[in-house]
Amino acid sequence: MNFLEFLQNKPLYYDEIDLERMPRAYKAIEASLQLPRIVHVVGTNGKGTTGRFLASALLKSGMNTGHYTSPHILKFNERIWINGSNAADSVLQQAHERLYGLVGSEISETLSYFEYTTLMAMIAFEQCDIVVLEAGLGGEFDATNVFAKALSLFTPIDFDHQAFLGESIEEIASTKLRSMAKTAIIGEQPHKEVLYLFEKIGHDKKSETYRFADLLSDNDIMMVKEIAQKQALPAYLEQNLMLSIAALKTLDIAYNIESFDEKPMFGRLSRVSDTVYLDVGHNVLAAKAIASSLKDQRLILVYNSYKDKEVPAILSTLKPIIESVEIIEVDDARIEKRENLESVLQALEISYKQFEKIEKEKQYLVFGSFSVAEAFLKHHHYHIKE
Repeated sequence: MNFLEFLQNKPLYYDEIDLERMPRAYKAIEASLQLPRIVHVVGTNGKGTTGRFLASALLKSGMNTGHYTSPHILKFNERIWINGSNAADSVLQQAHERLYGLVGSEISETLSYFEYTTLMAMIAFEQCDIVVLEAGLGGEFDATNVFAKALSLFTPIDFDHQAFLGESIEEIASTKLRSMAKTAIIGEQPHKEVLYLFEKIGHDKKSETYRFADLLSDNDIMMVKEIAQKQALPAYLEQNLMLSIAALKTLDIAYNIESFDEKPMFGRLSRVSDTVYLDVGHNVLAAKAIASSLKDQRLILVYNSYKDKEVPAILSTLKPIIESVEIIEVDDARIEKRENLESVLQALEISYKQFEKIEKEKQYLVFGSFSVAEAFLKHHHYHIKE
């Protein structure tokens, strides 16, 4: 069966997660896989861009490099990046056929969408020297955590997916940080408790732990500022770039300003036209970063949200930079009910209407999730460049 048809028959989300399913499946095929060195990227926000900055620099250093990220915006192949390009259908089909043959039909059918695609990715990455592996949900029990890791990177950790990860920042951070490898670096954090837990869990695991800023020289900081100016990076992407440089230093990989010629991953406050910003963020931390980056502007927000997101906090955070909201239709069972979204907008005294089209004389921000980005891009027939 075609890999896309096979994956489309799997549910994307589960009300309950079987924590033993992925370890069992991996144990069954571990001896048949040849794993590259793995850098594990865990956190709430910034995993994708941190990972792509790092993967691009590793590729420039001469290493065969893979980058696994999720979800995708328009095409599944976006999740599995090999040596500068999204994986070809033929590579993914071969990986699917080999995995299905290794684990058998019963396990293949039982594995979740993300579990199966994670194992598929590792087969596709077998010829790589190093892989930057982005966690999906959480860390300790995430499907990506079954593999041996050379290094853990922790991007900003904040509230998100509370139903699965816990209601307090301590619970959320702990389940992410307990995925820690023997060497770990932590990036900028919005909560001081996370830094304390990083040191405590690192001590308990006997890991070498570093704060990213302690690994950077004055020359590194100057280089980041130069890259940020050249690529018009918002401040939060500068932080992600710094974390990737700290990783290169820990891995003892040489780098220079040309190592970061590639633009950040699409959908991270990307300009899709002269009048439209697009960002796949969907939580309060992402809203704060965008509000700070665009603080001198007033835009129309093209928006929708999943049911489990803190919509009042997100919209109140963005309110200083938005003129009004235009609600975009998204075909996804997890999308918030229209009446709930409208009641929040009314309470915040933000004017709103249905999104229909982009008007040339106005400035827009498309924000709310990967699904919102997908709906907008398909509506306007935009294409993502690899």
